[in-house]
Amino acid sequence: MRRFLYFASALLLLVAAYGYRALYRPYQGFGNEGVFVDIPHGASLKAIARLLSKNGVVRSSTAFEALCRWKRRNSLEAGEYFFNHPVTAFEVYSDLANGRVYVREFTVPEGLTLYDIADLAAKDGLLSRQEFLSAASNPSLVRDIAPDATTLEGFLFPATYEFPRHMKGADMTAAMVKRFRQVWQALPTAGALTERRSAREVVTLASLVERETPRAEERPHIAGVFENRLRIRMPLQCDPTVAYALTMVGLYNGKLDGGDLQYESPYNTYRNRGLPPGPIANPGEASLRAALDPSPTDDLYFVANTEGGHFFSRTLQEHNRNVARYRQLLEQADSQGGNAGLSAPAASKSSSARVR
Repeated sequence: MRRFLYFASALLLLVAAYGYRALYRPYQGFGNEGVFVDIPHGASLKAIARLLSKNGVVRSSTAFEALCRWKRRNSLEAGEYFFNHPVTAFEVYSDLANGRVYVREFTVPEGLTLYDIADLAAKDGLLSRQEFLSAASNPSLVRDIAPDATTLEGFLFPATYEFPRHMKGADMTAAMVKRFRQVWQALPTAGALTERRSAREVVTLASLVERETPRAEERPHIAGVFENRLRIRMPLQCDPTVAYALTMVGLYNGKLDGGDLQYESPYNTYRNRGLPPGPIANPGEASLRAALDPSPTDDLYFVANTEGGHFFSRTLQEHNRNVARYRQLLEQADSQGGNAGLSAPAASKSSSARVR
């Protein structure tokens, strides 16, 4: 009897030591590069424990399963998890119980087109360019906001997102449209649109403003200039609309010349009065606010000032003087060797730098 008690005690000590080592001691049975473990939906605790053990994340599948049952968890969160350093079974359990799945940050800057976002997503390895474009070409997500939208252009809100390693285009665009809705609904005047301008037209105007200036404080002023031109039926003559028209057919090379301004497209605001038929980029909150509440102004023209902003003017005569001033500043920067990143506008337009 005494021998049996000694044996049982020794066995219990061994089991306790094994359990302690399996649960409390950090473990890494995978390479230094780390390991991804994809937990399927509906997987049992036994299957999850075996999967973790097979990938070297936990020492013992039996001990990990016992831990889950001790914690009274009948299931763990599905998803892809990443482990890159030794961890205890308790830490692994905590990650899976709280759904701390692996995500990557994906930042969409203000003013990108859906084509730019597709390139960025492909470069980051989230999905193929074509998969994103295919998803962004389906406007059903914004049918209630913009019933006449033909794509999701303008509604893919610029922000930093957290996406899993393998992403579906439809899920990515849904997250961006969801963020747009959150921002849009919080804007004080978004619900006060009249029959004069639909939500899609507001977003279209905001996209033009976004592409014309990087300065948030200038955007209401530029929106005011565009409003004045729209009111008097004066062409907007916005270079970014031409660039977008060419981008849509794969002809834009990063520059515009005089011939490009004659390109036949409903998006070309040199050839067509009024707003283009849809957004030409995805505007941020500052540009949406500017389009909803433009600054009162008498100005009809603006031209770059070489410092990221613009000179504004009310008359063509004033504008032409500002164009000459802009070119003089460019020449001075060139002579001083400080014009890196500066270039003359593709066209000295009335809303930018075109002399007519």
